[in-house]
Order: sequence, then structure tokens, then C-alpha cells
Amino acid sequence: MMDIGCRRIFNSDHDMLRESARKFFNEEVLPYHDQWEKDGQVSREVWLKAGEAGFLGTDTPAEHGGIGGTFLDGTVIMEEQSYVNCSGPGFALHSHIVMPYISEYGTKDQIEKFIPDMASGKKIGAIAMSEPGAGSDLQGVQTNARQDGDDWILNGSKTFITNGHMADVVIVVAVTKPDAKTRAHGISLFLVEDGMPGFTKGKKLQKMGLKAQDTSELFFEDVRLPSSALLGKVNHGFYELMEQLPQERLLIGIMSTSNCEWMFETTRTYVKERKAFGRTLSHLQTIQHKLAEMKTRICTTRSFTDECLELHTEKKLDSAMASMNKYWCSDLQNQVAYDCVQLHGGWGFMSEYPISRAYLDARVQPIYGGANEIMKELIARSIVAK
Repeated sequence: MMDIGCRRIFNSDHDMLRESARKFFNEEVLPYHDQWEKDGQVSREVWLKAGEAGFLGTDTPAEHGGIGGTFLDGTVIMEEQSYVNCSGPGFALHSHIVMPYISEYGTKDQIEKFIPDMASGKKIGAIAMSEPGAGSDLQGVQTNARQDGDDWILNGSKTFITNGHMADVVIVVAVTKPDAKTRAHGISLFLVEDGMPGFTKGKKLQKMGLKAQDTSELFFEDVRLPSSALLGKVNHGFYELMEQLPQERLLIGIMSTSNCEWMFETTRTYVKERKAFGRTLSHLQTIQHKLAEMKTRICTTRSFTDECLELHTEKKLDSAMASMNKYWCSDLQNQVAYDCVQLHGGWGFMSEYPISRAYLDARVQPIYGGANEIMKELIARSIVAK
């Protein structure tokens, strides 16, 4: 998107995948996004088309029913979605957060039941961590599951759940050992399916941005789950979450960086065409310097993100580094969005201009996936622990 030189982590196969993904997002996503924003969700059809194109579960092993590629393949898909400025399709969370839990911790039966249908887009996945009284603090979780014979009885509620309204399967974080010394020793993960008695979905939440994303509340009232619904080890859910969170945070950093690149290029085009005081805005030195500042920050951030990507592919990305990337990139996305709206002048405030949507969508990036204040705390702990 932006001229930042050769990105050595990608090869010619990734280039071909990128061409295919760019075509898909421009033809199957961008033209429909305005309608999806009115609907508060994307269509089922676009999920099926994404599955048919091989854009879901790209890094899930082929023997599990996934595509069998790498996280870099998934990165290409995430970047290309960012480059059309359409946040509605929750492909990234589905493919690179939900599916890895099932692939990593699921039984053979769970993998066979869910992964192929998730890769095809027939089943949509979500993960339910946040609660009305517990956002970034997983140890504040109140949703609970108690054993009843071989079954589990699930009670509680979740909120701010991405893909929540359309989800066919939800990974639910619940307390299973309330007398544990800390929540870390008493949390488990469960696979809850749409249609189970006692499982209901609340209304689609009305949000500042991400208006085409079906973010929802979920309610569990005496939901009877068979023992086969337990994902991973009982009372081991907190550690499973900690193992997967670095990828979730890197995912946010990747899309934030790509969004910055898109906003910059869109704004550069605008100021080169928009006239003021008898010449284009791009001829004004103040505008030129602002563009120079933005490009420098974005290019250095891109370099950092690519380094994190490289570390992640080598299984060397730790929690602190992922937290740094998420915090830095999402903060930058908000600053770039602010500056780009300013450079658009009054038109930047008009919803018909895509930069306005980008500004609103950016605001949640420092909040979800662990608030940036929590990211700083995690980074600080890694510093003082050494």
C-alpha cells in the first residue's frame, strides 16, 4: 500500500495471494459495506465466499480441515481487508483467534466437528471473555460452570463479543473452581453452540464505530453442556488464554499498521487534488511537513510490526513484545486518523468520506484485546522482573 521498500518476510507466493485477496475485498466486500453498516452485520454470503476463496483458517493445519498455510498468509488477508477500510467482516478473529484454540486444545472430535465448517464459512466463531463487570481483567470473570454428573451447567453473561450475533460456536470463558486461590487456577473454556437451550443472544450493540460488525451481548441461563463441550483441560483455561493472547495482540497491531497506511495514502491523494488559496493543499509547507511526520512514524511502525511478525513465525514473540506492538500501533492509528481527518478539513467530518469511518473505527483499537493501559502494565512487569 505504502512505498516502504522490500518486505523480506513475504515471497512471490504471498504476492499472488495478495492479488487474489485484493480482488476479493474490492469486489465482494467494499461495494456492500455501506448496507452492512445499516444492517449492523455482514451477510452470510460473504463468509461463504471467503471460505470458498480459501481466506478463512489460512494457518490452521490442513489435517484439521484448515488451509494449511502460515500466519503470514493470514497476515496478507488481514492487511488487504484493512486496505479497503471495511471493518465489518470478523474474519481475523474467526481465523486467527477462535480457530487456533480449537486446533491447539480441541479433541479429535471437536476438531472434526468445527474446523472444516469454520474454514468453509458455514460456521462462524466467536470468543466470549469480556463481561459487564470484567473487561480486560480476566480474573474478574463471574460466568461460571458447575458439574452435574457428566455435564456442566453454565450461567452468566458476556458483552462486547465480536461476531457474537452471527456466531454458530462460541468459546466461553467460565469459572469452574470458585474456591481456587486465584481465578488463574479456576477458569475453563467451553464450546457453546447456537441453539443450545438457555443460550440466548442479546441485541446487536450500537457502537461509535465498527458499525458493520455484529458485536453482541450473550446470555447463559442453566445451559447444559456435555463433557465434550470442555475445550482443553479443566481449570487450565487461564493458561490457554495466556498462550494465545500474543497472537491476538499482534493481529491488532497488524491491522492498525495497515489502517495507518491506508489513511495516509487516501489523505495524500486528497491533498494533491484539493485546492486552497489558488493551489493544491499539497503545495503548502505545513501540509508537506505533516505528511512527512506521518510517513516517518508509519514506516518505522511497519518495520517494528514486520519484526514482530518474523519473531512470531519463529515462535519467539513473547507477551511483552506483542503488548508493545499492540499498544504502539493502535495509539498511532488514532493519531494518524486524527491528523488525516484534519487534513481533509470539513469534508473529513462528513460520513460520506471514508476517512470519517476510519476515524471512528480506530477508537476501539486501544481498548479491545486488552486495554493499552494493561499493555503498559505487562510491559513494565517484564522490565522490572529482569
